[in-house]
Amino acid sequence: MELVCGCYEQVLFGFSVRREPGPNDKSEKWTPVADFTHHGHAASLSAVAVNNRFVVTGSKDETIHIYDMKKKVEHGALLHHNGTINCLKFFGNGHLISGGEDGLICVWDAKRWDCLKSIKAHKGHVTSLSVHPSGKLALSVGTDKTLRTWNLIEGRSAFIKNIKQNAHIVEWSPGGEKYIVVIINKIDIYQLETASITGTITAGKRISSVTFISDSILAVAGDEEIVRLFDCDSLKCLCEFKAHENRVKDICSFDVPEHHVIVTASNDGFIKMWRYKPNKKTPPSLLCEVNTKARLTCLGVWLDRVTDVKADVEDQLPTAAVLSPEEQQEFITNPLKSDESAGKQQQSKKVGCTKESKKPIKAENVPSVKKRKLGGIIEKKKRKKTQIAE
Repeated sequence: MELVCGCYEQVLFGFSVRREPGPNDKSEKWTPVADFTHHGHAASLSAVAVNNRFVVTGSKDETIHIYDMKKKVEHGALLHHNGTINCLKFFGNGHLISGGEDGLICVWDAKRWDCLKSIKAHKGHVTSLSVHPSGKLALSVGTDKTLRTWNLIEGRSAFIKNIKQNAHIVEWSPGGEKYIVVIINKIDIYQLETASITGTITAGKRISSVTFISDSILAVAGDEEIVRLFDCDSLKCLCEFKAHENRVKDICSFDVPEHHVIVTASNDGFIKMWRYKPNKKTPPSLLCEVNTKARLTCLGVWLDRVTDVKADVEDQLPTAAVLSPEEQQEFITNPLKSDESAGKQQQSKKVGCTKESKKPIKAENVPSVKKRKLGGIIEKKKRKKTQIAE
């Protein structure tokens, strides 16, 4: 298990969480241990997503970086967006979906890292997106005051709903029967069958992050140190607890056999893990905490689950383009626009992708030094045979 978080200081932190038996057969002791830090972006990190093998990060430098958590190395970079990467979501281990300030939603093959589909989703920024548990639908919200439903099978818009204000969060429930849309400090709960609002939860301050603990329990964090748990059916606040000394920037959750685990990250630099048992009316209890001494912006939990992919096949995954610091700086200072001339398309090849293919250049396409030497030796032998024959 690994906690990964990004910050304003352009750094990605990784903390390995160790679970040890407690004294006198008491509950387990959870201990976060610093595992790695990586300074790969040229601007603050804005989004993070995880699957069984990879962690991907989005930034204001307009790039998506990929990290191989099995090998603990940087795997490459994706350079299709023009603008801040606002949201990243994996669906299973096969696909990544990204949304950004350029209004695009991109669907990526998470094995070869090709851009399978690029959709002009919103007239303004894409502020949030969420994939249905079935993988057939996705929801997105943007600064054009619309909530859009996407048919991921056909790669097209299925439904557009106009909303009165700009929403900044959209999220499916784990079962996929309901979804929520967040506008400033208000959470509208929608039912999938009717696509209508069944209830509204109002918080005291602007909401920064939400996560479903279960189909009916929603954890809400905002521009304050308090985290609240709400029942989506009764709309009542089940409990609240002071999680940090400063505003909570991101929150996520996962399950272990004994209980639910809530993870929070704050501007105060702390990442905290909380134990929560819904059957009890008591607030969550603190499992562990770690101080990064940075202003945190985004958070994810990488669970080292066993996959059905063989290790030797996984090791052959192609690598996306890795940029040098000079190339990153050139891309940031001279971002390419979609309507630029063919002359500048040649420049896009230099930084790792072509406008024609919109795919990252693969490392496997570049002959290795050994292959070049072997080719030279074979060529020499052919020349000698030709001379002898003559």
